[in-house]
Amino acid sequence: MTIPRRFVLLAGAFAVAVAAPAVQAQPDRAPAEVQKSYDRFITGFRTALKADDSAAVTELTLFPFYWGEMRDAAYFRKNIYAKVFTRKARDCIARGRGLYARDGLGKDNFTIVCGEDLFVFTGTPAGFRFSEVGVND
Repeated sequence: MTIPRRFVLLAGAFAVAVAAPAVQAQPDRAPAEVQKSYDRFITGFRTALKADDSAAVTELTLFPFYWGEMRDAAYFRKNIYAKVFTRKARDCIARGRGLYARDGLGKDNFTIVCGEDLFVFTGTPAGFRFSEVGVND
């Protein structure tokens, strides 16, 4: 008994089509050195958040920081910190897992999802920095 060649090709194409989304859905893995750098950063960032230390968080933030328009460190600390890092957000970041991705500019990023908010941490020559808060849509 032979199986028609057309059937085998169709079955193979179907298997690839079904498997492709599963492969694409797997998250990227950070290179080991990038992961170590992020782990060191996020430990310090979480410590600063636990202490509700706006000065330390500001030091770990990438500037200029976009908040309606580009903002500097002084504006961030005085006007943005308390709005972004509520108790709920600080607790979420404390237990959240950073999801790795490399952006179109070749920068390493980790994102922690907290309900409707995305907290983005970007690799820089000086190490990782908090770079953005966005909407989880």
